[in-house]
Amino acid sequence: MKALMFGWEFPPHILGGLGTASYGLTRGMAMQSDMEITFVMPKPRGDEDQSFLRILGANNTPVVWKSVSWEDVQEKIGKYMDTQLYYDLRNHIYADFSYYYTNSLGCIGFSGRYPQNLMEEINNYSIVAGVIARTLDFDIIHSHDWLTYPAGIHSKSVTGKPLVIHVHATDFDRSRGKVNPRVYAIEKDGMDHADHIITVSNLTRNTVIEKYGQDPRKVTTVHNAVEPLGTEIEAIKSNKGTKDKVVTFLGRITMQKGPEYFVEAAAKVLKKTDKVRFVMAGSGDMMNQMIRLAAQRKISDKFHFTGFMKGKQVYEVLKSSDAYVMPSVSEPFGISPLEAMQCGVPTIISKQSGCAEILDNAIKIDYWDIEAMADAMYSIITYPSMSEYLRVEGKAEVDRITWEKAGLKVRNIYDQILNG
Repeated sequence: MKALMFGWEFPPHILGGLGTASYGLTRGMAMQSDMEITFVMPKPRGDEDQSFLRILGANNTPVVWKSVSWEDVQEKIGKYMDTQLYYDLRNHIYADFSYYYTNSLGCIGFSGRYPQNLMEEINNYSIVAGVIARTLDFDIIHSHDWLTYPAGIHSKSVTGKPLVIHVHATDFDRSRGKVNPRVYAIEKDGMDHADHIITVSNLTRNTVIEKYGQDPRKVTTVHNAVEPLGTEIEAIKSNKGTKDKVVTFLGRITMQKGPEYFVEAAAKVLKKTDKVRFVMAGSGDMMNQMIRLAAQRKISDKFHFTGFMKGKQVYEVLKSSDAYVMPSVSEPFGISPLEAMQCGVPTIISKQSGCAEILDNAIKIDYWDIEAMADAMYSIITYPSMSEYLRVEGKAEVDRITWEKAGLKVRNIYDQILNG
C-alpha cells in the first residue's frame, strides 16, 4: 500500500498539535510491513525523521509557469474547487494546470509557517501537489487538515486516485463559531470531494455532518494517540525549584483553548491556599490579555508565562507539574492531556474536548465552570491519595492508547475505499 500524504508541518519544527499528530499517525502506520508513505510538506528543514517515511518539500519541486487568463483558470479548476474562493485569489494564480516535472525549471517559495499570505501559499501548494502527484506511483491520497485539502483535490483530479481527508479541526473550533467564510469554503470543498473523511473525535464527526452537510456513512472517527516516551524523555526529572504545588496550562493562548477560564479558576484557588503557582506555557494572540487579567486579579506574583515551548521543553514543564489543565472551549481532540498523563501528571480536561471521549482517569469539567475547575485543581494539590490515584491510573490508561492501533484503523479505511 502506497499513500501520498499532504501535511503542513512535521516535527521537530511544529507550531501546534497538527505536526505531532501527523508524526504519530505516520509512524504508527509505518509499523505495517507493506505500508509506504510519502509525506509532502511546504518547506521541510532537513532534520525531520525519515526513518519510516519519505518527506518531499513543495519548495524543492520545480514547476512550469505559463501566463493564462482568468477564464482559463475558471475552466480548468472551477469543477474541482470553490469558484468564489479562487475569484478571491485570482491575482495569485498565474500557473496553467498542465505541468511538467523537470529540474531545469524554477520552484515556488514557501515560508513553512502560517504567514499573512496563507491563502496564497495554500493555492501554490495545491499547484505543486499536482506536479508531484503526476510523478509518483501511489494508491491513495491523504490530506491532513484544511490547508492541504486543495492539494488533495488537485492530486485527485490529475490522477483519478481516491482522496481521504483528515479533519484535525474545523473553523468552528478555532473561531468559537465566528467562522471565516473563505476557510469554511476550503473545508467544505475538501469534504465534498473526498472519498472518505477521517475525524479525530466524535465531537468533530458531528460537526462535519451537521455543519458541512456530509453523509454520516462517509465519516469515520479515528482518535489520536500518544508516542511512547523515549529514554531521553523518561530521564527528565522534576525541576520546579519550589515547594509550592505547580498547576500548568500548556498550549496556544487563543480563544479556542479557554485560557481566561484557567486564570479565573487560579484566582479562586489562591483564595484558599497560597502554596501553589500557575504556569501558562505557550504563546498566542491572547497572551498579553492573560498577563493583564492575572494582574487585574492580583495574582501576577503566582503566575509564570513561559512563551512557546516544544520538544524536550514540554516534558520538562510537565514533569515539574503537580496538575495539568486543558480548559478548551472546543477541542477536536487534544493530545497534550495524554502527554501529561503519560508523565504521571493528574489531569483536568473540558468536557468539550475530543479526548474526553476516550479518557476515564482524568477529571472532566465544563470549560465555563470555573468553580468546578478550581475545586478540581484544589483537590489534586491538597489530597495526596486523589493525586496518586490519577497519576498511576492515568499513566496506565494512556500507555494503552497507541498510534499503531490508530494506524490500523486508517489502513482499514484505505482498504475499504480501494476495494469499492
